[in-house]
Amino acid sequence: MKVLDGLQGLRNLPGGAVVSIGNFDGVHRGHKQILSRAQQLKGSCGAPATVIVTFEPHPLTVLRPQLVPPRLTPPARKRELLQAGGADVLVNLPPAREVLDLTAEQFWQLLRDEVRPSHLVEGSSFNFGKNRGGTIDTLREWTKGSPIELHIVEPVTVALLDLSVVPVSSSLIRWLLAGGRVRDAAICLGRGYEVEGEVVRGAQRGREFGVPTANLRCPDQLIPAHGVYAGRCTTDGVTHAAAVSIGTNPTFGENPRAVEAHLLDFSGDLYGNNLRIELTDWLREQQVYRSIDALKSQIARDIDQTRARFSEDPSRPIALA
Repeated sequence: MKVLDGLQGLRNLPGGAVVSIGNFDGVHRGHKQILSRAQQLKGSCGAPATVIVTFEPHPLTVLRPQLVPPRLTPPARKRELLQAGGADVLVNLPPAREVLDLTAEQFWQLLRDEVRPSHLVEGSSFNFGKNRGGTIDTLREWTKGSPIELHIVEPVTVALLDLSVVPVSSSLIRWLLAGGRVRDAAICLGRGYEVEGEVVRGAQRGREFGVPTANLRCPDQLIPAHGVYAGRCTTDGVTHAAAVSIGTNPTFGENPRAVEAHLLDFSGDLYGNNLRIELTDWLREQQVYRSIDALKSQIARDIDQTRARFSEDPSRPIALA
């Protein structure tokens, strides 16, 4: 997949491409529906490319930093997922004034006169331009009589584990993860939620217990609710079950939040490596233990649960509806 940057990258796109514009954070099932529709159009009309135009980083990093939503997918992972979904070109628009100050009409004129796509594919909640002044209805009106054909993809709805039927969105997934509901998040994503980061040195208490953990530094990603999770991680081509603790280790006093993963049946040095861990199941809440022996016993039970869930099928899709 080719990656272009800025408005100049947008202007350099081949004419007649199929284009979709949005943040695409998480590349969830709704995004995949858009990508699928774009691929169908590319095949039917012989367009030169499927192009995703996204904002990197989020415009709120400049406009309202306190309101920036945490990422579901780091930039490199988002690129991988977009490419896997069929994108040929990714254009990253930065939150620079030349981008942020474009009114909806100016942005439309740029698309119509300079980018010249054959098709635009957008979700029904799409907004664009300064202060989100353009809506999908605006775009529908402006594309009438133009060479550009607009295709509106309705939200994907799914049934969560409590049987509630909801439209998939990045904000919903963030809310689910904030409650530790990783299986429901997986239903919305179409895959298990992943935490990713560099392995750094921690307090090394797990090593003292005979349960060494990889401590992940995940500075720019949403971390789910505190608790213990079952998961899996692939390293050196081998997939291991992973018992993952997210929290502050309250048994040992107040500590910074940490993401610690014990990879079952793994031995080796992971310091400095980048690990991607898929969280497959919520196991329990974070707890304070009166003794180290009580904590050790609970960790052993966590590992047993993790092994049992992994052994059911180490490659199963996670809670897909």
